[in-house]
Amino acid sequence: MFAIGALTALAYAPYNIWPIVPLAVAAALWLTDKLPLSPTKLWWCFGFGSFATGISWVHVSMVRYGELPLIVAVILMALLCAYLALFPALAGWCYGKLSQPHKTERATARPASSWRLCLLFPALWVLTEWARGWVLTGFPWLWLGYSQTEGPLRPLAADIGTLGLSFVLVSLAGALVLLLRKKPLFLPLWLAVLATVVFTAPYYSAIKRTGESVNVALVQGNIPQSMKWHPEALWPTLLKYMDLTRPHFADSDIVIWPEAAVPSLEFDSQEFLDNANRAANLNNSAIVTGIPSMVNGKFYNAVIVLGNYQQSQQAAGDYQLDNNNRYRKHHLLPIGEFVPFQSLLRPIAPFFNLPMSSFSDGQYQQTNLMAAGHTLAPALCYEIAFPEQLRDNVNEHTEMLLTVSNDAWFGESNGPLQHMQIAQMRAVELGRPLLRGTNNGVTAVVDEHGNITDRLPQFESGVLTSKVALVSGMTLFNRFGQLPLLLFAAAVVLISLARKKFKF
Repeated sequence: MFAIGALTALAYAPYNIWPIVPLAVAAALWLTDKLPLSPTKLWWCFGFGSFATGISWVHVSMVRYGELPLIVAVILMALLCAYLALFPALAGWCYGKLSQPHKTERATARPASSWRLCLLFPALWVLTEWARGWVLTGFPWLWLGYSQTEGPLRPLAADIGTLGLSFVLVSLAGALVLLLRKKPLFLPLWLAVLATVVFTAPYYSAIKRTGESVNVALVQGNIPQSMKWHPEALWPTLLKYMDLTRPHFADSDIVIWPEAAVPSLEFDSQEFLDNANRAANLNNSAIVTGIPSMVNGKFYNAVIVLGNYQQSQQAAGDYQLDNNNRYRKHHLLPIGEFVPFQSLLRPIAPFFNLPMSSFSDGQYQQTNLMAAGHTLAPALCYEIAFPEQLRDNVNEHTEMLLTVSNDAWFGESNGPLQHMQIAQMRAVELGRPLLRGTNNGVTAVVDEHGNITDRLPQFESGVLTSKVALVSGMTLFNRFGQLPLLLFAAAVVLISLARKKFKF
């Protein structure tokens, strides 16, 4: 089971071999009935294998920048994967309890029915994936649905979200098991339904292009993480961003700089910010940049707008410290942006004292940013992995999604590519083009269907210019979110409980 789970890493970026997910889950379901071990242990092994390979890149930040010995990083990674594997184990435990026949029926018990394989286990899987996305602040990485970012089922995310795709994939795996059990009807029927829905999706979609567009420039500074926070590197960093930006002012409405592109507190950088604001105003453009800020003694990971951010109301605005046209990150990354039990952990190792690890959280819902007369719903770095939070900050007037990040912490690993994959799925779910600005990649523009239309190579300095087509309308997921899926999954579990108790 460990090996089967480990194979699922190939379904995500950069490999994108999406058929591995239904095949691996089908193999695991098949073995659940065949092996003498409990479903709980089997699915824990599956989950441990999946996370051990799928998020192995996390150790890069621990060793390279946290100064932890490799063996300590491996132990911490093993503990993290063991914890995350508890959620598939929980799905397996519930499945075992609800599938276990009554004592009087065990002698004549048959393998799991089509109901249990195609509805019950997918429902349990979705509920536990959802729980993994919020328990202990949540870690929704490697949801099975993300394997469809380059797969044929991606359009369905606009209606049922990424978790809905997870349900479909696990249900498809159940149909594969039924095929092996010489019940061939379910698989072709399920495939026919999926093919019909995917083929017709563009025709019933409420998302339509308006014919308007906006010119954007995304600046990738490629500042080495090892020097980013050194005081002597501050002015070279700021000058590099301005030098890269200056040639693109004339033909860009909005310029995007990445997370913490200005690596000093906003209060200490006012002279530079005022000059950047004036330069943007002179060119009738806006600069959106990440920057740490401090308000009333609290530190925030923030995004601010400089320049002509209210084009429809005024020709130009002066830079003001702590104006309202800003975003403060709400969903902070544990250890990276805040340290739980910090009085105990910070003295242990430099890993618990990373730069930017003492932030406060901003409000859950915040006003969209205004840049050159356009509205952007921001998500800062890790936040892009939380679909409901971004959905709750998107409205019918939101024109684009914006995510800025600094994935240099994870070097040349698969982490930044998986992060890009997650961002693509947000564009599909919410039916809006997405701008992703990063320090060293992946900097890209994504259309409302989740296609990367323009991108920069990783680990290079450069500027990505793009003409972004704007859209109108709301997806079903935008309107209703995950609630219908979660209610359906809960109903399946309750019916299964009733079936078990009353034997129908």
